[in-house]
Amino acid sequence: MQINRITRVIVTISIFLIPFIFLGCSQEKAESKSKPRVALSTFVLYDVARHIAQDTIELVKIIPAGVDLHSFEPTPQTIAKIQTSDLLIYNGGGLEPWLDAFNFKNRALGLGNYLRLKHLASKEHTHDDHSACSHSELDPHIWFDVDNMKEISRIITYELIALSPQNKELYLDNRDRYIEMLTRLDSSYKNKLQSCALDTLITNHNAFSYLSDRYGFHIETLSGLSPEAEVSPKDVIRIMKEIEKKNITVVFFEDFGSDKAMKSLARQIDVKVDSLHPLGNISKADVEQNYTYEDIMLKNLEKISGALHCQ
Repeated sequence: MQINRITRVIVTISIFLIPFIFLGCSQEKAESKSKPRVALSTFVLYDVARHIAQDTIELVKIIPAGVDLHSFEPTPQTIAKIQTSDLLIYNGGGLEPWLDAFNFKNRALGLGNYLRLKHLASKEHTHDDHSACSHSELDPHIWFDVDNMKEISRIITYELIALSPQNKELYLDNRDRYIEMLTRLDSSYKNKLQSCALDTLITNHNAFSYLSDRYGFHIETLSGLSPEAEVSPKDVIRIMKEIEKKNITVVFFEDFGSDKAMKSLARQIDVKVDSLHPLGNISKADVEQNYTYEDIMLKNLEKISGALHCQ
C-alpha cells in the first residue's frame, strides 16, 4: 500500500511537471531561433554589421581570421552555416569566386551591384594571331572609398531592419554613428594628405586604387589586381625606374601577401619596405587587438602619409 501511494504521488508530480518540461524545451528552441542569422563574406562587411546590429543578430564572418581571401575555399561546416543563414551579404565584383557554384536558398545580396566599381586595365597580352590587347577588370576593393562604405552601411541597415523590424530605431541610430565615423575618417585622410612632397605610392599589387583616386596620389604596382600574379624582370625594372625618378624612399607589400618581391627590390635599390593592410580580411593578432575598420584605416593613413612625406 505504501509503495502504491508513493507511485501515485510520483505519477501525479510527473503529470504536473511534463507541460513545464516541454515548455522549457520549446522556449529553449525558440530562443535559439530568436536571432536571425546573417552571413558576411569579408571582414569589412562584418565590421559594418557588427556596429549596426550589436548583439541583436547572429553574425557569421565567412572567411576566418588569418586566411587570405584570394585563396579561400569554404569548408562543409562553413557551407552549412551559410545555408542556414537568413541572409548572405557578399562583396561582389569577382572577389568571391567560390560563390559562383553556391546555391543559396535564402536572400543573397552582392553589394557590388549597388556601388560604383572601378574598371582597371589588366596587363597587355598577345593573342594567337599576334594582336595585342588589354582587358578591363573590376576592382573589388570597394571598402577603400568612403562613399561606398557609407552606402554599404545604409544597405546593410535596411536589410537588418527587414529581418528584425523591432530593432529599427537601434539600427538607424547605429548607422548614423557609423557614417559619422566614416565622415571623420574621410576628413583625416584629406587633411593628412593635402600637402605632400611625393605623389606616388609603390605597392606589390593594386589594392588601393579607390584610395589613391579619392585622395589625389598615384599607385604604381609590381603586379595587377591579383597578388598571386607572376612578377617579371620587366616589371621590376619599371618600378625601379619609378622609384629613382620620384625619389621614393618606402615601398609596400600587403598583409596576407608575399613580401619577397618587395623586400628583394628594396635591397637592390636601397629603400625601406613596410606593409599596408588591404582590409579584405584581418589576422588573428588583429582580432586579439579588437581592431575595427577605422583602426586599420588610420594605421594605413600614418604609413601612407609618411611614405609620401606629407606635412
